[in-house]
Amino acid sequence: MELIQLTPHSEVDPSQPLRAPGDILLHAYLIPSALNPAQLARRSGIPSDHIKAFIADTHPITPKTALRLSLIFDTTAFYWLALQARYDLERAKPAIRSYRPLVD
Repeated sequence: MELIQLTPHSEVDPSQPLRAPGDILLHAYLIPSALNPAQLARRSGIPSDHIKAFIADTHPITPKTALRLSLIFDTTAFYWLALQARYDLERAKPAIRSYRPLVD
């Protein structure tokens, strides 16, 4: 089994544009699969209002949802959680730019 190696300085490719996980869900998975939120809800057990909230960027993808999406779309749960984490981190950056690191 191959594991991803994470270090304290692991980063994502900054050349990739920041997109909300719900936007990726819609444009890379639902539309190409000809699925709507109600159909995905029936197949995955994720409530359709949650799916609509992911797409509208009003609700984050949780670990439980990531597991369900991974089964439906043949991805990993880590993929969905990493998309969510990157999105959340980038959106939080402007609020903390004034803090200084403990180590100079």
